[in-house]
Amino acid sequence: MPATRDRDYYEVLGVTRDAGADDIKRAYRRLAMKHHPDRNPGDAEAEEKFKEAAAAYEVLSDDKRKRVYDQYGHEGLRSTPGHDFRSMHAEDIFSMFNEIFGAGFGGMGGARGGRGGRGRPGRRVARGYDLETQVEITLGDVLTGVEKDVEFTRMDVCETCKGTGAKPGTKPIACGTCGGMGQVTQVGLGGMFRMQTTCPNCRGRGSVIGEHCNTCRGVGRTGRHRKLSIKIPAGIRDGQAVRVQGEGEPPPQELSPEGTGVRGDLHVVVRVTEHELFERDPNNPDHLVLVMPISFTQATLGADVEVPLLDGSTTLTIPSGTQHGAIFRIVGEGLPNLRSGRRGSLVVAVKLEIPTKLTKKQEELIREFAETEDMSVLPERRGFMKKIKNMLGK
Repeated sequence: MPATRDRDYYEVLGVTRDAGADDIKRAYRRLAMKHHPDRNPGDAEAEEKFKEAAAAYEVLSDDKRKRVYDQYGHEGLRSTPGHDFRSMHAEDIFSMFNEIFGAGFGGMGGARGGRGGRGRPGRRVARGYDLETQVEITLGDVLTGVEKDVEFTRMDVCETCKGTGAKPGTKPIACGTCGGMGQVTQVGLGGMFRMQTTCPNCRGRGSVIGEHCNTCRGVGRTGRHRKLSIKIPAGIRDGQAVRVQGEGEPPPQELSPEGTGVRGDLHVVVRVTEHELFERDPNNPDHLVLVMPISFTQATLGADVEVPLLDGSTTLTIPSGTQHGAIFRIVGEGLPNLRSGRRGSLVVAVKLEIPTKLTKKQEELIREFAETEDMSVLPERRGFMKKIKNMLGK
């Protein structure tokens, strides 16, 4: 696609080069909803960005083509070109990616009619646009689950004109371009072929508005502020979304002026803020990781230490001779699994902290200990010295 020939696909989607499949999908979905021609009628630049994002997603969502692109860039894709999105209609692009995202992706593929539910022809489902917003929660909220208020603005049916876009008391008039048919015929190659396309003036409706509604200025939709209370389940991960069915936008005005049909959904993306002590185990998000400093004497002699938890504290026994970086697991003190509710473990990694200042008495005791210390009983040091001798040929 020429529009993206010299532009980096990661830049197009606004993601980093190490972005995962979910991040890439979410970025494309957001751009597709933002720049879809239905939302930007007559805006050629928005349509170009819509198709540009589709081209980027087609490559970055395919592991094989993504590897080629990461290594060789656009030139590497010349031998395996993808779709020419520049020449495709928006509804065809949505139909193609509905097979990836599932029926009703973004609410716009089905809303254009003729491709409701997995792209089967003949079904005309008037469906509204999906919306997306974000909410921040803490690790403590992940442990217990939480209810959060979210605020957003969506387009709703204009109450003044009831969605028609026409000034109350007036009615739409027949389109002068297509004569009320909603289709126009294009003739090419000296009349050798004819092709019917959607009327560019009325966009297939067959009628246009004579006098616009003063409230919505003919759009048939107005912005409306919404505030909802959303239940966030325990165990949810950063970047996952809670879907609130029916809280998206009504079907587009050209398909259903009154807004009848299926509303889109609201997707609330959850962002978990960083905790000052705990981190989630990247390999198993049900486990928590805590790096806990201990003293030289605690590691040497052993000790019972108090370990903080998300919901309290517990006691951990440090055995004598514990080494720096040793790992201890406290079963059942991690985070709940999103599906089963079963809690993971708290993984405690001990960090040996050496004092930087000693009293005179402490220094005397340490020196006395050093005089009696036998380095040969330290297994790691003994192995290290053996390797040095082998290297030096001694």
